[in-house]
Amino acid sequence: MKQEKIRYKYPSNRNLVYGKKGMAATSHPLAAEAGLSIMRDGGNAIDAAVAMAAALTVLEPTSNGIGGDAFAIFSKDNQIYGLNASGPAPASITAQAMREAGFTDMPMLGVYPVNVPGAVSAWQELNRLHGRLPLSQVLAPAIDYAKNGAPVAETVSYHWQQAAAFYDKDDPLFQSWFDTFTTNGRAPQAGELFCLPDHAATLETIGRDPDAFYRGVLAEKMTDFLQENGGYLTKEDMASFQPEWVDPIGVDYRGYEVLEIPPNGHGIVALLALQILKQLPETDDDALYTHQMIEAIKLSFADARAFVTEPAAMQVKAEELLKESYAKQRAAWIQEKAISPEPGDPIRGGTVYLCAADEEGTMISYIQSNYMGFGSGLVVPGTGIALHNRGNNFSLEKGHPNELEGGKRPYHTIIPGFLQKDKKPLGAFGIMGAFMQPQAHIQVLSAMLRDGDNPQEAMDKPRFQWVAGDEILVEHGFPEEIVKNLAARGHRIRYSDDTASFGRGQMILRNEEGVYTGATERRCDGHVAVR
Repeated sequence: MKQEKIRYKYPSNRNLVYGKKGMAATSHPLAAEAGLSIMRDGGNAIDAAVAMAAALTVLEPTSNGIGGDAFAIFSKDNQIYGLNASGPAPASITAQAMREAGFTDMPMLGVYPVNVPGAVSAWQELNRLHGRLPLSQVLAPAIDYAKNGAPVAETVSYHWQQAAAFYDKDDPLFQSWFDTFTTNGRAPQAGELFCLPDHAATLETIGRDPDAFYRGVLAEKMTDFLQENGGYLTKEDMASFQPEWVDPIGVDYRGYEVLEIPPNGHGIVALLALQILKQLPETDDDALYTHQMIEAIKLSFADARAFVTEPAAMQVKAEELLKESYAKQRAAWIQEKAISPEPGDPIRGGTVYLCAADEEGTMISYIQSNYMGFGSGLVVPGTGIALHNRGNNFSLEKGHPNELEGGKRPYHTIIPGFLQKDKKPLGAFGIMGAFMQPQAHIQVLSAMLRDGDNPQEAMDKPRFQWVAGDEILVEHGFPEEIVKNLAARGHRIRYSDDTASFGRGQMILRNEEGVYTGATERRCDGHVAVR
């Protein structure tokens, strides 16, 4: 009986999920259940989030890994916290060295785009300061899945097959990836059990020894491997790294405060676009409003690409970009027809998102990524650590604010979102997908706060994606009358079957009675676990 199928013949829908004692939502059912099991064992939402994050490196390695980065926004005791766990470039790397090596853009694969991986520091810091259970216990579900195997999900299998076809089997640099993530070069099919024993051993080491990853045996294995292959990352780079606690930035939109992590992340793109939309006259015309969203997104990306990088290197600060006076200037650019500001590249991605909430009212929005699927394509032999390629987002243009520099963090695409109402935490939301993320944030928020859709409807609603210039992708099911109207305004519209590129998200909101509402995506293997 045939079972594996990414696209199904008949439409189906998800209902909202409700719970009081705890909720965990992410793109893989087993990861969500891992978070819930940790709460049942006495952990809080923070412990649950770390358990899910670790489990996803095993269950969805196509989008994240132990060698990735992470960001989080959470509320605890009615206080909002932000954590930036994105790693900097190695101290010794320079843009000049890359240019002299013949590069005009940062490489996508290999040793050069590998920065310090920050995700493990997020697990450790969240658990140490805000969790209840020992880290070894929180990592136990992930270790079990890695040791004993877990059935591969449909969406994960699809992207795994793509990765196996993408990497060069004959390049020794990628041999460890094939040794770790394939069976004789073959990626697993949906429903097939797959074990990651090296991964399990690494997670056990992290749980047992807090210093192993950044100052101990694992740091040594990572840096030795990279330097043997011409990379720049050193033991000193690893040992000196610390994640940064930050104050989330936000704007008011239709009576709700939308919060994002400040730069070097690009949550500011979503906030600036919302600020621009606020300056435009209210309209009930859905086609016109869609056009306005697209134009606001274009303008916001143009600003982000010009200014966003390591905060200390930003020539225009975040608070200046978010001023209403500046938003009015940008809104004046929006006319009846499409415009073409300098584009980003909104298609590349490789990220997981999760959120969790507990009986005490703690809620966390957490996102973790290797970037571009498995990242750099490098796996440290014998460890299961797939290294990210976030350095690819640096510029090699002389004098650019985001120019590659040793010890600097690049423009970063992963953005957890959070909502407040009257300064009271309302809940966590996020949609993974690289340069699609702020676009999806705006569309989901507009669906809820403008159109009155419930969270699941807002997640299910067909999306558009600005790609570059006047090129727009839309999902099948996007209203035909809006497509025709956008085309008449000068947008080049193309339908796309690649549902993953439109983002995959989750949401948990809390009402005044303390009841949680959970929603997840039809574009992934998403699940809301509840107790």
